[in-house]
This record gives sequence, structure tokens and C-alpha cells, in this order.
Amino acid sequence: MKNKLLWFVLSIALAAQAAAFEATPASAPVLKPQPEQSQAAHLSAAVLTKYHYKAMPLDDAMSEKIFDRYLKSLDSEKLFFVQDDIGQLASARTRLDNAIIDKDLSLPFAMFNLYTKRVVERFAYARSLLGEKFNFQEKENYRYDREKESWPATEQEMREVWRKRVKNDWLRLKLAGKDDKSIFETLDKRYENSQRRVSRTKSDDAFQSFMNAYAMAIEPHTNYLVPRTAEDFNITMRLSLVGIGAVLTEKDDYTTIRELTPGGPAELSGQLKPGDRIIGVAQGENGAMTDIQGWRLDDSVALIRGATDSVVQLDVLPADAGPDGKHKRVSLIRKKITLEEQAAKKSILTVKDKHGEQRIGVITLPTFYQDFEAKAKGERNLKSATRDVSRLLNEFKKEKIDGVLVDLRNNGGGSLTEAVELTGLFIGNGPVVQQRDAKGNVSVAKDANAKVAWDGPLGVLINRGSASASEIFAAAMQDYGRGVLIGERSFGKGTVQAMINLDQMVKNEPATFGELKLTVAQFFRINGGSTQLRGVKPEILFPMRPELDDFGESSYDNPLPWVKIGAADYAPVDDLNSLIPELLNRHEARVKTDKEFQALREDVAEVTRLRKKNMVSLNEAERRKERDEQEAKLTAREKVKITSASNNDPTLGKQASSNRKSIFQDDGLQANERNLTTDLAAEKSRKNTRDVLLIEAANIVADEVAIMRSNERIAFRTKPGMQLPPAQKQSSESVRLGI
Repeated sequence: MKNKLLWFVLSIALAAQAAAFEATPASAPVLKPQPEQSQAAHLSAAVLTKYHYKAMPLDDAMSEKIFDRYLKSLDSEKLFFVQDDIGQLASARTRLDNAIIDKDLSLPFAMFNLYTKRVVERFAYARSLLGEKFNFQEKENYRYDREKESWPATEQEMREVWRKRVKNDWLRLKLAGKDDKSIFETLDKRYENSQRRVSRTKSDDAFQSFMNAYAMAIEPHTNYLVPRTAEDFNITMRLSLVGIGAVLTEKDDYTTIRELTPGGPAELSGQLKPGDRIIGVAQGENGAMTDIQGWRLDDSVALIRGATDSVVQLDVLPADAGPDGKHKRVSLIRKKITLEEQAAKKSILTVKDKHGEQRIGVITLPTFYQDFEAKAKGERNLKSATRDVSRLLNEFKKEKIDGVLVDLRNNGGGSLTEAVELTGLFIGNGPVVQQRDAKGNVSVAKDANAKVAWDGPLGVLINRGSASASEIFAAAMQDYGRGVLIGERSFGKGTVQAMINLDQMVKNEPATFGELKLTVAQFFRINGGSTQLRGVKPEILFPMRPELDDFGESSYDNPLPWVKIGAADYAPVDDLNSLIPELLNRHEARVKTDKEFQALREDVAEVTRLRKKNMVSLNEAERRKERDEQEAKLTAREKVKITSASNNDPTLGKQASSNRKSIFQDDGLQANERNLTTDLAAEKSRKNTRDVLLIEAANIVADEVAIMRSNERIAFRTKPGMQLPPAQKQSSESVRLGI
């Protein structure tokens, strides 16, 4: 998934070293492939060429695809390599297949090493420019999106690209009110920190980059994961890990506590707080302390995690202490931590209008999670999205809500089993999705034991970030006539992935080969259509953000095509088509007078204009004029008050003051450059900002309730335990959809 940066949020992780541009800084690492990586590459090729849904031979033609994708992954914005470098690397174009087959990865590693060398050189030049005085009275422009540009022909041309980039960084901070001294210090540290990150790259980084270039050259959702990345993926699926219960971040070369997990060992100890810096880690009561200052964050995290009920000791520099302040030692017992932030949550919106009052229950589901390990062990109370949503729906019934809105915005998918079972909560045990494997065999997935948990009015809110399992659920609700779809057209991912553990495949211990996320099938709606490329289109469309033109399945250069198969044997539980015209009329009438909704439409139009321009002025007067116009627009919007308090539930965090941040505001800083306390406060404010789209979606569900009541419309609903037409059993309980 790709996400372009707009001119008002221009920044990348730049870095520099106090060295001349011509010099080659010693901090550029020279990485070498490890024997287990060559073996893992060979094993991966054996799997990919035989078991992939779109199996392709590993030959010279594939080598060329890998080469192009590898270069793009390393330097997509054409900021590091020049044409001479591309010419130097060209000899590898048809030899990368041999590197894998012959178990000799020196060639792709050489490409990566040249990349890191160039990165350090460019950053060094960026830092050297900070001593110059920029002329902001010149009529000069900077093109911020270079993905479609050519690689600079010469070193001089590359220097010019970086000069403008650094000048833009400086101007952004200047416009934010920073003086020259603080700007110099901020950019100097930024470039230096980024160079340090480059210097800490490891062979795993090079290997994973290369293997992903191979995997994604076949199809966009096939990936290779080194063992540590595979574990992180599994954590996101089971929503749990064993550790101390803290979210860590890297700040000023320190592993810093960003927040504490409620009820975790760190919080319960009362000895740690956000902003504290972890300097060292020791294992057990008497273990030696390992100094982790300057470590990569993932390395620090790996050391702090451990086995359940084991002891970890931390050497901590308190948040309010200076660099030479007094340390304290904190001993904690690791426990299983549940990542509740990504679990299903509920809220209730009370909607009042001339048609009456309805209480709309909102279920926010960030991902379709399931603890696969617990399921494999036969644990009955495993963590799963369906279990949690079922519980929330039962609570809604007791709270006598009138309608339900399922918020799947930015839900990238997850477990196929969860998508099927969650659908069953609303339609019973009918077929949910069809799958076709590489041989053309079609199977139909359904939850044979499903019991309807909610048969009342339903809305599903999606956006471009709703993908995979989210699209299965949304499409099923649409095909069954079960709920009204609201929002943006979805991502368009219609493929099924399975996780292949390479170590288990060859009985290798300890685990060193990693895993493949392998596309093994394509899924289809029960009506025979596909979400592939086209996504799921809501009945009621919201304005789509223009940056999403380059986000979604259609933005890839090698997606599977859209195709259609025969429909499954199913019977709709309702027909909402007669409701849609009236719902649309009420929606349009409401948003015409909703100043915030209209402001959103204006923002979409403005951002569309800026994206097409792909250029920002480096003239201070012009930029100040643009900024003043934007701030005036923001001020006007801040005066827009939601006067009808009856339309909002004051207890809902997102219904707080409409004093939202403008999309145009820019402080010129990167995330790790902001004060942690200020950053956390801003994040909390964003979470509490009035969610205009959620409110309007709830209004639409309330309209659905009102229309049904006024028409005394008796909708046919699938009752718990009701048998629908038979369908084939799901082919594989272990299949997971990529997030």
C-alpha cells in the first residue's frame, strides 16, 4: 500500500554527517549475506514457483522484474542513485535468479551496499548545506514527489535536488516561527539521526528487502518475513504478547517509554511513566545489565520481551532527569499483554431530529484478529474479533439500541475465518465468500454453527483503507441486503494468503529461515463478482480523499485481474434497495447545511488541486501568503460550532469540540522531534476531535430506523438456527488474509 506525501506535510527521514559530499563516510555498513539467508531464499523460490496462485518460473524474465522492483524499493523517489549507478547495476538485471538458485546472494547485497553508501553521501551533503544562507526571495520551486521522475543524470543534478529539499525543510521550520539557530540544530540532529539509522542496518534488512522484491514481483500481497518480522505479524493477529506492557519509541538515541498499557506490569509497578528512558536491560534477578543506548528499537524490544513470569530488570533514566541524572533500577515480571487498542470497541450515539430519536450502537473494529496459536492448542477462550463483537452486540441489546453501525475504516483485514464467522452474527449460517484456488477449484465458506446476534437495522462504514476481510464482510452485507454500506469505495484486495513457515517445512531448529505470506487463492462474492481491483462500492458515497488515487489495489503495477464466477446458492435476508433513494435524499439534505461536511468537501477539492500541481514555492513571501490564507480558512472553521447538541452523545470521545486541526497546518517537525508530552496531548486531541463522517454515518442508520418504523415495514430476517441452502465447507481453517 502506497501513501503519497502532500506539500504541507513534506518530510522524509533525512540525515547528515560532518563530512564533505565527496567523501565516503565510514558509517555506511558493508553487509554480507548469511548462509541461512541463501538457504531461505532457495526454499522460498521452491514454494513460490510451485504453490503460488500465480506461480511463475524463476528465470531471466523474473530476474528483470525483481531487479526493477528492488531498485524501486530502495530509491522510489530517485533521491540517492544517479544514472551512472543505474548503469553500474545494470549487469545484475538478468542475474538475480541465479543468485537465488545458486545460493549466492552477494549480488543483491552489493546493490544494497551501494544504496546505503549513496544514502550516507546524500545525507552528508544535506548537512553541509546547513552552513549556507538560503535566499528565500528567489523565485524558485521544489518538486516534492519524484517517483515518476528519472534518476538525476549527474552528481551536480543530484546536489541540486538535495539543495532544494534542504531549503524546503528550512523554510517549513522558518514559517512555523523557528529562528535560524533552532532550525540549524533541528535539521542537524535530524540528518545525523537518520544517518545513524542507516549505519545500523543489518543483513536481515538487506535480505528482506531483496526477498520482498522477488515475492512482490509475482503479486503485490506475497511477502517474505524474517523471523522477527514474522513474530510481529503474529502479535498483530493474536493481539497479545509477553512483556512489560509499555509502548516504546526511539527518541534522541534513547529507547523511550511512550505510554503504559493499563493493567500491565510496568503500570502496576508505579515506577515507570511516559518519557522515561531505558538505558539497560538484564535478564533474571542476577543477570548482567546490557547497555542498549543507541540500539535500534526492534533490538531493544526483543531484549525486553521474554517468557511469561520471567524477570526483567531495567536501568532507567527518569523523564525529568538530565543526561547525567540519577538512574534507577526497576525489576518487573513479564506477563501476557493484551493489545486492547486494536480490539473491537463500542460506543453509543444518540441521534435526534424531526423524525424522532434513535440510539445507534457503533462497533469500531480495527482488524479481524484471532489467536491462531491458542486455537491450534484447542483453547476455548481464545481472543477473536467475532467473540468480542458478539459480546458487544449482546450488551447493545440490553442497552436497547435501535440500530448498529459497524465501523471498518482502515481495517486492512486479518483472519478469513473471523470474516466468515463475524458475518454469521448478522445473517446466520448462509454462505459468506467463495474461494478459487490455482487449479480452478471453487469452494464456499460459511459458518455452519452461526447464530444471529443482531437482526435489526444495520450500517457498515468503510473507506479506501478497508481491505480483504473487511471487503468480504461488507460485500456479504450488501449481497444479502442485510445492511447499508456507507463511505468510500474499498481497497480492492480480492486475494487469500496463507502463512508458510519455512523452518517448519524442513524441520529446521532453531528458527532462522522466516516465513512466506503466500497468495494461494482468490476470493469472490457470493453473487459471483470479485472485490479484486474494483473493491466494494457503498450505496451512499462520501467524498474520497484525493491521495487515495495512489492507494489501493489498482495502484499496483501487477495486480491480479478482475474476473467473475458463478453465484453461490444463497437467499438474501432482506432487500434494502427501496430504502436507498430516501436515505440518499435525507443524507444530501442534511450535509448541504452541515458546514463541517462541506468544509471536508472543500478540503478534498483543494488537496486534489495541490496534488496535480506537485510543486511548492521556495519563495518565503509566496509561502507566507499561502499559509495566511490557510490559517484564515482554519479560523473560520473553528468558529463553526455544533449548536444542536441533541445530535451528539457528549460521552463519545469523538463528539468533543469541533476544534479540529486543519490538514494544512505544518510545524515543520517530524514525529520524533516533538516534545513527547505535547505529542501525546495532540494525539489525544485528535482522538477526541469530532468525527464528521462517523456522525453522518450514524445519522444514515438512524434514517434507516425511522423509515422502517414509519412504513411499518417488516423486513425478512434470518432467524437464529434457520437453515439456508447448503454450501460447500470452507477449504482451510488455517488460511489468513494479509493485513
